[in-house]
Amino acid sequence: MKSKYHIIGLMSGTSLDGLDLAYCTFDSKPPFFTINYFESSPYSKEWKKRLQDADQLNAREFAVLDAEITSLFSSLIKKFITKRSITKIDAISSHGHTVFHQPQSGFTVQVGNPSYLAAKTGFTVIGDYRTADIALGGQGAPLVPIGDRELFSDYKNRINLGGFANISFEKDNNTFAFDVCPANMALNLFANKLGYDYDDKGNIAKSGQLSTALLSELNQLEYYHQVGPKSLGKEWFNNSFYPILEKSMLSEADILCTLVEHIAIQIDKVMINGNCLLSGGGTHNDFLVERIRKLSENKITIPDGSIIDYKEALIFAYLGYLRLKEKINVLKSVTGASKDHISGTIHLP
Repeated sequence: MKSKYHIIGLMSGTSLDGLDLAYCTFDSKPPFFTINYFESSPYSKEWKKRLQDADQLNAREFAVLDAEITSLFSSLIKKFITKRSITKIDAISSHGHTVFHQPQSGFTVQVGNPSYLAAKTGFTVIGDYRTADIALGGQGAPLVPIGDRELFSDYKNRINLGGFANISFEKDNNTFAFDVCPANMALNLFANKLGYDYDDKGNIAKSGQLSTALLSELNQLEYYHQVGPKSLGKEWFNNSFYPILEKSMLSEADILCTLVEHIAIQIDKVMINGNCLLSGGGTHNDFLVERIRKLSENKITIPDGSIIDYKEALIFAYLGYLRLKEKINVLKSVTGASKDHISGTIHLP
C-alpha cells in the first residue's frame, strides 16, 4: 500500500487576503507531515471587491465569477508548480472560496469549480468538502479540527485567527470545535477605512481607546451564548455584528481597540485549561496576541511562520489525503452531523 502522498492544499478565507498554497507530504510514519513549499498569492483590489460583493450577484453574474475565479486559481496553481519544479502530485485539495454559508437553510456555496481545476491543471482535484456534512444535518464547518487533533495533538487548545477566530480541543474523548468570533474580517475592514490593507502589528488598535459600551454590546450577542456545534458566516457578520459597529460614532482606532479586546475576551472564555497553539494571520497582530496572553492563564505558543500562515492550507491538504485513503475526515462532534463521515468529491483530469 502506498505510504507517502504529495498534495497541494488550497485555502481562500473570509479575510480575503488571497489564495494560500501549501505543497505537503503525508506519511504513515512520523513526522507524519511536511510542508515542503508554501506561498500566498494576494488578491488584487478588484478581486477583493468582487469576492466581497459576490453574494449580491444574479445567477448569470455568479456563474461568470465562479468561472473566472477558478481560472485564476488554476493559473496560480500552475505557476506555483512551475516555480518550485514540483513533479510528484497525487492531488490538489481545494477549500474554494465561501460565498454563502447558511447551514440552517440547508446549503453552503463555494466558488472555485473543482472539475474545472482538474481539467486545467491536469491533476486530480478534491473539493466540495462542506455539502455532504450539511446534508447529514451538520454545520458544514468547522473542517479543520480533525487535522488539529491528529497533527497538533501536543496542544490542548488550537486557535486559528483567520477571518473568524475558531478553536478546537478534546474533552471526554471527543473533539469539539466551533467558530469563536469575527477576527481579521472585522479588523481588516476598519483598517481599510483608514487606507490600509490591515492594521500592521495592531499599532492602530493600540493607539485607540477602549469603549466599554461598545464592548458590552458586542459581548452580549446571542451567538456567544449558544452551545456548539455552531459556525459563523458572512451573512451573520453583515446582519448581526457589523451593524453594531456601523452605528458607533467612535473613531476607527477606538473601534479597532475595542474589537481587539472583544476578540481576546471571547477567546479566553472558550479555552479549556492547558497550553494553546495560536495560528492564522491574526497572529501577526502583536497587540491582539498581547491581549490574549494578558487575559489567559494558559501558555500561548506561536509556531514557525509556515504553520502560522499555512496551517489551514496544510489541513485541507490533509483532508484530501484522508479522502484518498477513504478515511473519515469530518467529525460529527464538531459539525453536529448525524455521523462521522468521509467528505470531498474527487475530480479526475
